[in-house]
Amino acid sequence: MIQLFFTVLAAEAAVASTLLFKTPLRKLAVLALDRLKRGRGPVMVRTVAATVLVLLASSLHTMAQIRGRAEGELDGAGVVGLTPTDQVLLSRHLLEASLMGYSLFLALIIDRLHNYVKEIRRLKKNLEAVSKQNKTMLEAAANGRKLEESERDQKDISDAKKDT
Repeated sequence: MIQLFFTVLAAEAAVASTLLFKTPLRKLAVLALDRLKRGRGPVMVRTVAATVLVLLASSLHTMAQIRGRAEGELDGAGVVGLTPTDQVLLSRHLLEASLMGYSLFLALIIDRLHNYVKEIRRLKKNLEAVSKQNKTMLEAAANGRKLEESERDQKDISDAKKDT
């Protein structure tokens, strides 16, 4: 299970770094995430995340049990200590809990990055449309267009701003 979480963590880190930097792969990653968020995708992601969260809670509970069992025992010198078996179990559960937590965190980061990239793309398109309309208005004013036509263009610009 640890190898699985390392693989998932590496894949999530790759997707996150792809979304962070403007590379040709960013467009593919955004398209893949768009397709994942359609249909049954969100339900599956939530189910997997809930399952991982339950496993994380179970691992944390087991670690607390091991610690509690160790506090109840005293060795010959009166010092509380973990047995070697408990140390191995505790370290394994700690590693699993860490990997699960990092995986859930990276999934959240990927979701937010995906939304931000889409929002930036939408804002750039709107900016280009408004700047194009502004340019045509300036050209119309320079050419001595009628006032009514420029008022119509102003209304179009205000409508475009409202849409954003």
